[in-house]
Amino acid sequence: MTPPILSTTDLTVRFGGHVAVDAVTCAFNAGELTAIVGPNGAGKTTYFNLISGQIPASAGRVELRGRDISTQSVSQRTRAGIGRAFQLTNLFPNLSVLENVRLVVQSKSGQGFNWFSMAARHVELTDAAEAILQQVRLADQRDQVVSELSHGDQRKLEVALLIALDPAVYMFDEPTAGMSVDEAPVVLDLIAGLKEQSDRTVLLVEHKMDVIRTLADRIIVLHNGALAADGLPADVMASDVVQEAYMGRGLEGVLENA
Repeated sequence: MTPPILSTTDLTVRFGGHVAVDAVTCAFNAGELTAIVGPNGAGKTTYFNLISGQIPASAGRVELRGRDISTQSVSQRTRAGIGRAFQLTNLFPNLSVLENVRLVVQSKSGQGFNWFSMAARHVELTDAAEAILQQVRLADQRDQVVSELSHGDQRKLEVALLIALDPAVYMFDEPTAGMSVDEAPVVLDLIAGLKEQSDRTVLLVEHKMDVIRTLADRIIVLHNGALAADGLPADVMASDVVQEAYMGRGLEGVLENA
């Protein structure tokens, strides 16, 4: 059996007397998109924060390709291969869209962050950045200052920066939140394309059932910080444990009102 790219074992965090994430053990495989769902307060974003390093765990561990990264910082985990969209938002808000993407491409290439002295001499970096902007449909905004972008275009830029980073694990926390009906399909199509990469893993926190149905290969359900269900979308939605956890309302009804 192929080992998972990412796994958590008994991952737990306590805030005072409150257990926000309660001993969650889960493995995530290459070529798979997992939707992490549950009502507000279930621990979804906190679980994300533990994986990406925004908050330290009280107990348990996070492993990437079999290596324990539990004590690593956010930047160390990013370099190791965990990419989370908001980590990169407004990396340089006063630079252009192209400059932001080119900077990440340059960093990924190992040439450092000194864009002003180096990037102009590396046409291949610009070409790579412009190809990514075409992919996320931001080519027309290439010269626009990031701080002046619309909310929807900022979300698309987040995806562009993640693509430039080329992580082993892509993490999206409600990627279409606040986007118009015209903008959202662009991001969803990009995420669908990312999960087709057989050596990449995608984690998605999402409330919208239509998005989950379209994208998810698997659903895990968090309830009061604990793992309540894990499996194929149809099986999870129909499971007794989920129906009981949501007091007979059903997973779909809870998520649509979350």
